[in-house]
Amino acid sequence: MNYSEYFNPEIETMSREDIEKLQLERLKKTVQHCMNSQFYKKKFEEMGITPEDIKTLNDVRKLPFTTKEDLRDNYPFGLASVPLKECTRLHSSSGTTGNPTVVLHSKKDLEEWANAVARCLWMVGSRPEDVFQNSAGYGMFTAGLGFQYGAEKVGMLTVPAAAGNTKRQIKFIKDFGTNVLHAIPSYASRIYEVMQEEGVDPRKDTNLRILCIGAEPHSEEQRKRIEDNLGVKAYNSYGISEMMGPGVAFECKEQNGLHIWEDYFIVEIINPKTLEPAKEGELGELVLTTINREAMPLLRYRTRDLTYILPGECPCGRHHRRLARLQGRSDDMIILKGVNIFPIQIEKILMQFKELSSDFLITLETIPNGDIMTVEVELKEMTDDYQHLQLLTREITRQLHDEILITPKVKLVPKGSLKASDEAKAVRVKDLRKKF
Repeated sequence: MNYSEYFNPEIETMSREDIEKLQLERLKKTVQHCMNSQFYKKKFEEMGITPEDIKTLNDVRKLPFTTKEDLRDNYPFGLASVPLKECTRLHSSSGTTGNPTVVLHSKKDLEEWANAVARCLWMVGSRPEDVFQNSAGYGMFTAGLGFQYGAEKVGMLTVPAAAGNTKRQIKFIKDFGTNVLHAIPSYASRIYEVMQEEGVDPRKDTNLRILCIGAEPHSEEQRKRIEDNLGVKAYNSYGISEMMGPGVAFECKEQNGLHIWEDYFIVEIINPKTLEPAKEGELGELVLTTINREAMPLLRYRTRDLTYILPGECPCGRHHRRLARLQGRSDDMIILKGVNIFPIQIEKILMQFKELSSDFLITLETIPNGDIMTVEVELKEMTDDYQHLQLLTREITRQLHDEILITPKVKLVPKGSLKASDEAKAVRVKDLRKKF
């Protein structure tokens, strides 16, 4: 069957002028609606502003920032803009200390969320005759239900496999003819490892074609390795629970940046220190304002994710702006010996060595002479060739030094040593330094 390249052609191919016109219209309505929130009503009074002050898109800068701490301090429902009886579902963070963040959704919010995810899945080639398997956790974790309803909206047969039990995942992939899979990058690598152990060739024994990856930082090198191993095209997904979950931004088939749906969000890139707008093309913190949400709209939410807007138009025909691959977070930056380091810089180097697996752990510790960094990384296969391991360790150390400007201690460990379980996100950094 011949399908359109667009799930919603009218919205996806809007001109910049029409996108911005729609954004302003929705921004004004959203700001007015936020006056039903105890939190925002108080904020506006403190700042001496009113909804009538919003006359242009640039006036979004007059609005207050919202942070994760605001959600926690006003737990559970202080940011709600509708009565609870009008809410259909809530999602919550899995924080183990203090109050979690809670996000409320109305029936319309859930419908719009499903449409956004469907738009993303369609954009990378998913169609009604496909079989979609979701290896994300269901429940409070938004990726499970978010992708589930989006895949159903596309019309695919869905396999809600949930997280973990990798051998069962592979059996489902084979038996059900799964050709569209959602998995976090580290788990996609784990699926391939178990396929090798079980003698399964993903190119010959499965129908896998499309892989949607996200939820944890990963380098372009890791993406390419996953594509080569599984014989798929892997598309980056960006979601954040406070916005809705998956579906905020997604790569198209061009794989040249993540289209962010500007009929749902107003995008800002700010300097995380000065809070002023970053220069065009400059790396900064992503700030999002929801403009299509009923239950709990958020104004100028500081995501802490670092990225920038890619210049130019995308050949796919969509005019929604594109985000560059996320470069880390403004709050997970490692400062060691006066050097700013992001874990993704280390991953980028490690992924260049064919002898290494995808799992690694950065440990920061304090010793008498100062702080040190240890990088443990799994080998694909153990070897008794001590000389080769020495040379490999030396070369990894040299390349890491060239990248991050300090010399870490590198340890090569057996496969399976670092991953706690199939269900958890990969832990990349342990900061054991003494706090003074």
